[in-house]
Amino acid sequence: MFLSIRSWLARFKRDASGVSALEFALIAPVLIAMYLGSAELTMAISADRKVTSATMAVADLVTQDDLITDAELNDIYAAGDAIIFPNDPTSLTFRITSVRMDIDGEIFVDWSEGRGVDPHTTDSLPDLPGGLLAPMNSIVMVETTYPYAGPFPDESGPLMTLSDTAYLRPRRSAWVRRSNN
Repeated sequence: MFLSIRSWLARFKRDASGVSALEFALIAPVLIAMYLGSAELTMAISADRKVTSATMAVADLVTQDDLITDAELNDIYAAGDAIIFPNDPTSLTFRITSVRMDIDGEIFVDWSEGRGVDPHTTDSLPDLPGGLLAPMNSIVMVETTYPYAGPFPDESGPLMTLSDTAYLRPRRSAWVRRSNN
């Protein structure tokens, strides 16, 4: 009996017929996880690029005008939404703020509008990089946030919040005015 067990173990040691299946079973989960992770990363980078493009486009459209109306503002927001497509634009937020510097060098918020986020008040001053403004000039600052859920969302909420800020100078006048009609 001991001899038959030894011969069976010797045959088992020489038999290589299931090695490939075993190797595949061990490696496949790792490769699938790497594939899904790289797909998730690629889509997150694409969404981040779209948020940056939407921010820059909204800032560019605002600075091309000297008087922004409600209708124009809605069209500008729609342009930003179109850029983020095929991602869902319903949670995309924009805050457009015109910041000016008077002759004495005092910086103040001229006007601010927000979609999905509160606008800056005229009493508050957003953080600005140094050297952006000169006396009697202005900038348009656009802040955008987008909660990215990814292609494999779960119930815990967004995977990450993407955001961007753009600073552009008005093109047609010293500052962009805001009309409420």
